[in-house]
Amino acid sequence: MGIFKAYDIRGTVPDQLDAAIARKIGYHFARFLSAGRLVVGQDMRTHSPEIADAVSEGMRAAGCDVVRLGLASTPMTYYAIGSLECDGGLCVTASHNPGEYNGMKLCSAGASPISRDTGIGEIEKRCAGAYPGPGPSRGKEEEVDVLNEYADHVVKFADIDREVHFAIDAANGMAGYTLGAILERLPLAKTETLYMEPDGTFPNHEANPLKEENLQDLARLVRDKNCEFGVEFDGDADRCCFVDEKGQSVGADLMTALFAPRFLTRFPGTPVVYDLRSSWAVKEEIQRAGGTPIRDRVGHSFMKATMREKGAMFGGELSGHFYFGENYTCDSGVIAMVSALGFVASKENKGRSFSDLVVELRRYHSTGEVNFKVEDKDGKIAELKERYASGHQDGLDGITVEFGGLSDSEWWWFNVRPSNTEPYLRMVLEASNVELCASKREELIALLGTPV
Repeated sequence: MGIFKAYDIRGTVPDQLDAAIARKIGYHFARFLSAGRLVVGQDMRTHSPEIADAVSEGMRAAGCDVVRLGLASTPMTYYAIGSLECDGGLCVTASHNPGEYNGMKLCSAGASPISRDTGIGEIEKRCAGAYPGPGPSRGKEEEVDVLNEYADHVVKFADIDREVHFAIDAANGMAGYTLGAILERLPLAKTETLYMEPDGTFPNHEANPLKEENLQDLARLVRDKNCEFGVEFDGDADRCCFVDEKGQSVGADLMTALFAPRFLTRFPGTPVVYDLRSSWAVKEEIQRAGGTPIRDRVGHSFMKATMREKGAMFGGELSGHFYFGENYTCDSGVIAMVSALGFVASKENKGRSFSDLVVELRRYHSTGEVNFKVEDKDGKIAELKERYASGHQDGLDGITVEFGGLSDSEWWWFNVRPSNTEPYLRMVLEASNVELCASKREELIALLGTPV
């Protein structure tokens, strides 16, 4: 069908995804898990109610009881699956994709993610046949409102004893739905807000905070209102990105480096998981705070599995996913937001601005992630492996090569990996100085082609 992706189900409505397909997915998802009780949440897209109704119908036809949350962010759905001790569930959402898209993010018990390798591929095979229709026993449906319970859970991550003035851009996504209940529980949070009304047509800008152009309204608001920082969410509120008091964006890897010491204070010596695109400064800050840095493959299913296996209480990805052990090892943009309030307001950071906290982490120079459309991705990675054979290599995800030592003016490294979600090779490169970063970027572009 083409809608069954590496980490979720996603396509345009109704030509790729409609009620009939959603009904099949609900049925086979319930059967795949042998589930007795599943959660269904839905975002603010205009067709989400229809898709969610069909999913629920399919689940019930398979004999499974369904807990309907109604409007819910993806992290709120994760919370419901875990706290209600259900056998799994899904959120009807297409995250940051445009309004004509919809989809589903699937989990098993404990809000453990289901990827293509762990279930989506099998569900796709089962959906290729005709819809089997209701079985001998039909499941029940109940409506459950977990918003207030979820808000209580989120604010447990807040640790502030002074007023913090900051800005929020909800991007007309699901963060706007959950934040009202959360902020009323945070009397010391003084906020300036943008685009808080959930609107599946995304009338103001794309709900993707990774793109600098989508951060411009937030940056302007932060500067105009003299805020201490700003935070912007994606469409389903599982990701967020930050800007400092000057409106300058702060990479999610550097935010991981800022968050890690606070979690290591509470959980000394524990592992912190970060994705392999992250700045070398992340590893150094984790070690400095007494933690064990664990570098992992890109992708939330890998990150969550590693965190659970290693007993990590915190993890972060360059894409703006932040993971919390006390949140069923799941990602949550709003928990990242309240955690940021904690280190901004902390006594050890008194008198220091957000940019002051970040500047010492910008000790290396990075290209950020650069995309290339390459027909033979495996062949190109093999070519890079041969070309850079003199460097220290690993193949955890694509190819990573490091040259020199950290104290060396010629130190640099790069990673090139195939995207799990798009037909691209993705490159990130970091170096000890800006000139070396620029020259090595051009060197790799000459090998990989024109960036897209």
